[in-house]
Amino acid sequence: MSLDTILLAVGPSDSDRIDRLAEETIDVAGPAGSTVVLGHVFTKSEYDDALDKLEFDTTADEVSPNDVAARHATIRELTKRLDDAGVDYEVRGAVGDHGKAIVDLAEAVDADRVVVGGRKRSPTGKAVFGSVAQEVMLSAPCPVTFVRADTK
Repeated sequence: MSLDTILLAVGPSDSDRIDRLAEETIDVAGPAGSTVVLGHVFTKSEYDDALDKLEFDTTADEVSPNDVAARHATIRELTKRLDDAGVDYEVRGAVGDHGKAIVDLAEAVDADRVVVGGRKRSPTGKAVFGSVAQEVMLSAPCPVTFVRADTK
């Protein structure tokens, strides 16, 4: 199985695991010659907040989720690391439910692997609050690599 396209799914709480996400993705994408799709998914309220924080002029320009994702700090840091490693990438943004939007994006880019971050949760925590990573692992059209933040 070739790894032409790897979707690195990035969300609002991934800033604390950016080192691990970059490292794990580069370790796989570099040797395989894969293109990494940096996919940032926003809920509607997160998207509206990002438009305000990033000071987009929504009256003069048509702003897309791709534009907002590309200017997000986490994505900018990841693009810098992928550039330094010589890994090809593109940036995609999406608005919607995190889990479903990641799966939809994986299908849209024909991903061969999805990399998703998360934190350790108890089985009760997963059952009560749900888990985006769990939803992606169960629904993605390809293998999923789960990356946890360092637990130092």
